[in-house]
Amino acid sequence: MQKRDFLKSIGLLATSIPAFSFALPEGNLAKELKPYAIKKGDTVGLISPSAASSDRMQFTFAKEALEALGFQVKLGDHAMSRRGHLAGTDEERAGDLNQMFSDKEVKAIVSVRGGSGAARILPLIDYKSISINPKPLLGYSDITALHCAIQSQTGLITFHGPMGSGSWNSFNVDQFERMFFDQEKITFENVHAESDDLVVKSNRIQTLKGGIAEGKILGGNLTVLTAISGSPYYPDFKDAILFIEDVGEDPYRIDRMMSTLKLNGTLDQIKGFIFGQCSDCEPGGGYGSLTVDQVLDDFILPLNIPAYSGAMIGHISKQFIIPVGAQVKMDADAGTFVMTESVFDS
Repeated sequence: MQKRDFLKSIGLLATSIPAFSFALPEGNLAKELKPYAIKKGDTVGLISPSAASSDRMQFTFAKEALEALGFQVKLGDHAMSRRGHLAGTDEERAGDLNQMFSDKEVKAIVSVRGGSGAARILPLIDYKSISINPKPLLGYSDITALHCAIQSQTGLITFHGPMGSGSWNSFNVDQFERMFFDQEKITFENVHAESDDLVVKSNRIQTLKGGIAEGKILGGNLTVLTAISGSPYYPDFKDAILFIEDVGEDPYRIDRMMSTLKLNGTLDQIKGFIFGQCSDCEPGGGYGSLTVDQVLDDFILPLNIPAYSGAMIGHISKQFIIPVGAQVKMDADAGTFVMTESVFDS
């Protein structure tokens, strides 16, 4: 994910985006809204709300993967458009999202990829239409901006998980089918690669503070989450379970972003904390760099809440599909969390 491009794009909001096209909904924005269930044979909308794809084969991969899962696929009108690094203008990308939610034929929406730029379209989204037409939305990384905005404005449960053009290995496919077709209350527990090593080393969790906590699970990519902090699209984290992940960030940047979550009050409101994978986040050159482990210790241990790191969340091939906004119960000693409710309105 091109973090610097993304952060620059946030700064363009004031000058590049026209006035709000849709009024924000009124009333209790935290009320839970469940999407309608989906089944094989349904039509799934494929959109590009963030960065453009430089390789057209990515759309072929996404279409074929969704068809293999049993769906019909409808491509957004502007999914293959391009404006600079973005997949079309803000109006085009927001228009595709709004169209998919209002289209009665489309039963779920999947993002082709992330990258950067989703935050630019948040003021242009028709949240009232989403409230009337609740559908599953799947994606991660930059799609965190959409998860957060839709949660804050409608309460709709969305899904943090694989992109359309991403990895659809047996683990992800099995979890997708259990989540969406079987409607299981999934227990999210790391799996480990087979090895003849005396010690299991793959996907190990670290308990930062033991204990059990229950609450609404919210979060996503740390960079994107902190970038929308202070906006109307930032979720209410009171009594929530916060999960975060990131990629390609030096520990000093992780430290800076965790400082933001502390200063804006997020960390002091949560009941539990789950850190996924921070891929390619090793300390770079320079004297005395903190590690990610040290950063987490500094900010999370003083909270005295159940917390663990190493969950299969993030820019990795096998990743959890997390129902953002759903009620879960986490066990920091075991390094697991489980859905405590159905997340679909049948």
